[in-house]
Amino acid sequence: MLTAEECEALIALYEDDSRFRSRVIMARHNFGSGEYKYFDRPLPKLVEHLRHELYPQLAHTANRWAAWLGTEAYPSQLDEFLDHCHGHGQTRPTPLLLKYQADDYNCLHQDLYGDVAFPLQVTVLLSPLHTGFEGGEFLLMEQRPRAQSRGQAVVLEQGQAVLFATHHRPVKGSRGHYRVNMRHGVSRLLSGQRYTLGIIFHDAR
Repeated sequence: MLTAEECEALIALYEDDSRFRSRVIMARHNFGSGEYKYFDRPLPKLVEHLRHELYPQLAHTANRWAAWLGTEAYPSQLDEFLDHCHGHGQTRPTPLLLKYQADDYNCLHQDLYGDVAFPLQVTVLLSPLHTGFEGGEFLLMEQRPRAQSRGQAVVLEQGQAVLFATHHRPVKGSRGHYRVNMRHGVSRLLSGQRYTLGIIFHDAR
């Protein structure tokens, strides 16, 4: 999704605190170990472009899921959806950069910031695998009803992205579709530094 040069340019932004609205140290909140920063407005042009270009494509899937689950449909364009977020008091941007060093990890979680949430989000690996870090696989956990949870580790190369469910995904059963809760995280980093870009489409309170 991104070139090596674009990845390095985003990593370089991490030390410029003027580009971010907040910094979170994961250990302080029992989120894991590592840190991340939420971008402030205006978002970097590349991040703004990705957010606006990806949303309409993902809205098709989101609305198919909504039809299966009998929930409200999503607007076809990001600006309309953000207006909906702002009407519910969710006005703060949520795209973020995450930074992990050796022994850091991210506990399984969901990125929910209010009553409104878009059902899909994207993470892009910015650091080069092997030459930049070892370990730190992206993790997905599916909490199946009346069954043990099922996990999956996703290994990304620099510039590659993983698209995943924010909260839950529909699964077809004998009586129609039902919700299966999803959580995501990052396994322990063995060495080096790992930076990622998170693109979340709903804004936060």
